[in-house]
Amino acid sequence: MNQKFNKKNVMKRLLTAVVVLLAVAPAYAQAGGSAALGNAASTISGYMADLKLLIYAIGGIVGTVGGVRIYNKWTNGDQDINKEIVGWGGACIFLLIVPTFIDAMF
Repeated sequence: MNQKFNKKNVMKRLLTAVVVLLAVAPAYAQAGGSAALGNAASTISGYMADLKLLIYAIGGIVGTVGGVRIYNKWTNGDQDINKEIVGWGGACIFLLIVPTFIDAMF
């Protein structure tokens, strides 16, 4: 009985120590977080102009390739060209709008 009581007492103390450690750890983790987040945000906003140009370049390539594919299907007499045109137009509009949203976030 005495041995069982000691195990129970040790487990209670261990559990209490773990709970205290978990309660104190977040306070130490938040010491320099705001400065690091501000630094990361300023670094990312420095790359915005390059990122916008990259997205526009990808949009131009995708638009050209999509236009050539649609032209080839149209000249071959494919009956299902309307879905291709809508998908291609939607992709082009999406790639033109994405830099605006990225710029607004940062």
